[in-house]
Amino acid sequence: MSYLRHLDRLLREVWSVARANRAWWMVPLELVLLVPAALINSGQVAAPFIYTLF
Repeated sequence: MSYLRHLDRLLREVWSVARANRAWWMVPLELVLLVPAALINSGQVAAPFIYTLF
């Protein structure tokens, strides 16, 4: 559960920086980077499928 807490804090920080600097391009970039990272870190179930890609 600490993983989700850190993820929530990261997303809130990116949102506040993007809003303060008016850098809205950061939000989709963060989402594009977050989706593959979540798939890779999803656990033991994804490990055999990741190994077949390499």
